[in-house]
Amino acid sequence: MNGTLAQAERGTHHGRLIGRVLARLYRVRVEGADRVPASGPVVLVSNHSSAADGPLLFTVTPRPVHFLIKVEMFTGPLRPFLHHLAQIPVDRSRGDRAALTSALDVLRQGGVVGIFPEGTRGQGDVAQVQQGAAWLALQSGAEVVPVALVGTLPTRRNRLDLPRPGSRLRAVYGEPFRVSVTDAEGRTVPGRERLRLASAQVRDHLAAHVVRARSEV
Repeated sequence: MNGTLAQAERGTHHGRLIGRVLARLYRVRVEGADRVPASGPVVLVSNHSSAADGPLLFTVTPRPVHFLIKVEMFTGPLRPFLHHLAQIPVDRSRGDRAALTSALDVLRQGGVVGIFPEGTRGQGDVAQVQQGAAWLALQSGAEVVPVALVGTLPTRRNRLDLPRPGSRLRAVYGEPFRVSVTDAEGRTVPGRERLRLASAQVRDHLAAHVVRARSEV
């Protein structure tokens, strides 16, 4: 096994400690985790509304995940911990080609990359997305799995930006899909338009999945 992926395997094992903490703080329910392909490259995309989202998704996903995490988190005691978990720092102030290249390398080795394509915490309704997830899917041919995180939106914003202890949190995995952008004659759309349309495809799939998950009891 490649060193980076082996590190992710070890990191995921140690990271399960996070899951135990979440299980004590919240009522966590996982739905459809078997929809994550058991092997091969996968881009995991999720809505994002609180600081609990990353740790929750990291611990409940059945395969080791390399998340793209804002570089500001790689400071103090979190820095060695996140590196140990084989997470990928990304500078959101610019198009961070190095971060995308690292993520693409993971996918080409058959691993899983996790992205919050909204780019920052908000209402978690996927009103807009950045293009990184679509670019990775196009470049690697990976399957994309949408995940709806329900219940993580804080009732009121607080210093830690976390939902109230005891809240019911749900991680709902959707059906995998492949990004495919062609014109009316079935020819691949070239250049920037291809990336724009692929990003819209990712947004539409994820937004629709979030709406469905939120409507379920």
